[in-house]
Amino acid sequence: MSKVPFKNCKGESIGEFDVADSLLIADKGDQAVTDAIVAYNAHQRAGTASTLTKAEVHGTGAKPWKQKGLGRARAGYKQSPIWRGGGVAHGPHPRKYGKKLSKKVSRLAFRRAFSEKIAEGQVTMIDELMLSAPKTKEFTTVIKGLELARGVLFILDSIEENVQLASRNIPQVEVVTAQLVNTYQLLRYPNVVITKAGMEVLEKRLA
Repeated sequence: MSKVPFKNCKGESIGEFDVADSLLIADKGDQAVTDAIVAYNAHQRAGTASTLTKAEVHGTGAKPWKQKGLGRARAGYKQSPIWRGGGVAHGPHPRKYGKKLSKKVSRLAFRRAFSEKIAEGQVTMIDELMLSAPKTKEFTTVIKGLELARGVLFILDSIEENVQLASRNIPQVEVVTAQLVNTYQLLRYPNVVITKAGMEVLEKRLA
């Protein structure tokens, strides 16, 4: 069993929560984590950069000047890439950067990333996260009570409106549901805070 600190929103210790070793993995999955991060970052690229080739640039097809007799370099068309306003040689065109990742590799990467967080003591569990009003001050009070530096990922079973509104303006803080949290988010933040209900959802994903 791996133990995780269990606290309330004020930072007061309630005890420890045991995470079954069968849910964690420590002897494999490094490459799966790398593949998952590369695939995630690739999917974030819009791939909309576009340039015109010499065939796509509008203009006359007339020869700028005659071939011989002027002492100038030969020129056949004004759309040449070496001319100002001409086409772009080997320029970018719209494309998809997405990479395929199998479900098996994706699950392995998530388990490995979560296991690393547990092993490094970067996971804290709280009983619940409830705010009386959608105020940033209330949310920062929770972070201070847990004695965590900026760079916190909150994993909840569901996100209430007050929590969503109160956390959205705090830098280096992200709130996500346990059903949708991914490997990239786990590794991006040095501290992970999970509610008890959120942990129950995560256990089903890890099983």
